Amino acid sequence: MFELMLGRMGEFDLIETFFKRPARHATLGVGDDCALLAVPTGQQLAISSDMLVEGRHFLSTVSPRHLGHKALAVNLSDLAACGARPKAFLLALALPELVPHWLSEFSQGLWDLADAHQCDLIGGDTTRGPLNICITVLGEVSAAQALLRSGAQVGDDIYVSGTLGDARLALEVFRGHLEVPSAVFDAARLRMEMPTPRIALGLALRGLATSAADISDGFLGDLQHILKASGVGATIETASVAATLASAKNCHLPLSTQLNLTLAGGDDYELVFTAPEGLRSAVTAAAMASGTSVSRVGRITGSCDLILLDSEGNHMANHFQSFDHFKTP
Repeated sequence: MFELMLGRMGEFDLIETFFKRPARHATLGVGDDCALLAVPTGQQLAISSDMLVEGRHFLSTVSPRHLGHKALAVNLSDLAACGARPKAFLLALALPELVPHWLSEFSQGLWDLADAHQCDLIGGDTTRGPLNICITVLGEVSAAQALLRSGAQVGDDIYVSGTLGDARLALEVFRGHLEVPSAVFDAARLRMEMPTPRIALGLALRGLATSAADISDGFLGDLQHILKASGVGATIETASVAATLASAKNCHLPLSTQLNLTLAGGDDYELVFTAPEGLRSAVTAAAMASGTSVSRVGRITGSCDLILLDSEGNHMANHFQSFDHFKTP
């Protein structure tokens, strides 16, 4: 069937075939100039947008199904960091050419994750050009329960969810800078191409966490967004962060490599968050209820400094550079 479409599929055929479904949450979805979305009383819209550009955010070798998943996952991760429940998203897609099989796989990866979180595609745009995917996601959260970057308090514990550094490990293997067993690479590559948005954890942390951010550009870089917004500092136990690298359990990586991957690797799409020391049991319970592991890796301080400690409690130089689109090669 797809072969018959080649050469005669246009923009609106593409939308009708691969990206149109009845809306579940929206009053009006795909098909008009605007979508309509009602916001329940007492709720606020949480909105975020991320763009994925071929060669910058993903490799040309990624499967289209994985790419569809990741395109939505990186946006849902922002909702998770806000403690918002996903409701809908818009997709802007630039394609160099129409390849029905590629679109079928891409849209299926997108739909699988959207269905898992009951999130509607309600509109967007398509055009011809270099492969570029931009998604805007919308969620709901009570104003009193939204997790922000600005709420960290002196004495709070600092946590990270899941594992860090695996996506960067896969990238370094692709670049030829690291060699690891094939099973380790395969697992790390899956983490790079199909990250898990921590929606359930974000919802469970409402009322517990004092601040949160998603880890997209690297743990230290994203933590510093919290520190700046909250006007506080932090002490980080770097060995605790390095221990979250799942790949380290199956191959012997130097500690310096583990630190580079976990502290500044990026592309993790985990959460970094803070919570009062007295709520440690409640945070553990929230993590268990959401099926997500969390690790306590530091503490918020009253200074504006970010202090890194080694495994013996000694100060370390902070030479770790998180990702920056206009500074990172």
